[in-house]
Amino acid sequence: MDKQKLNKEVLDILKKHKVGTLATVVDNKPHSRYMTFFNDELMLYTPTNKNTLKAEEIDENPNVHILLGYEGEGFGDEYIEFEGKASISEDQRLKEKIWNDQMKNWFEGPNDPDYIVLAIKPNKIRLMNSGQESPQTLEV
Repeated sequence: MDKQKLNKEVLDILKKHKVGTLATVVDNKPHSRYMTFFNDELMLYTPTNKNTLKAEEIDENPNVHILLGYEGEGFGDEYIEFEGKASISEDQRLKEKIWNDQMKNWFEGPNDPDYIVLAIKPNKIRLMNSGQESPQTLEV
């Protein structure tokens, strides 16, 4: 599969699937949790509280691994494995851009001082279960 088609398939999965797992590194071991993701092309963003363990873990080691796209239908479900580096952003424009009313369960609003965004820049994205040529790797 050529890079342009692979990029399109990855973007299609990112557009359709917003909930996935985020794994951080703690004591050289993975620590995973479900998160909601937003994307701008291949950049991923996820909201969190600045006082969470994941924020502390990313400060110590920014390497993360994300799974997005599996629908639970079994063999053949396309999904992506996303390896990248996370950073903590308090950029107000970004916080407002990804804000939605469901976040009111955790934050007062986009100006809440505890509300931060994890910005995840990809290193490598693997498209899984996409046919006979699976996996396909998109080096970024």
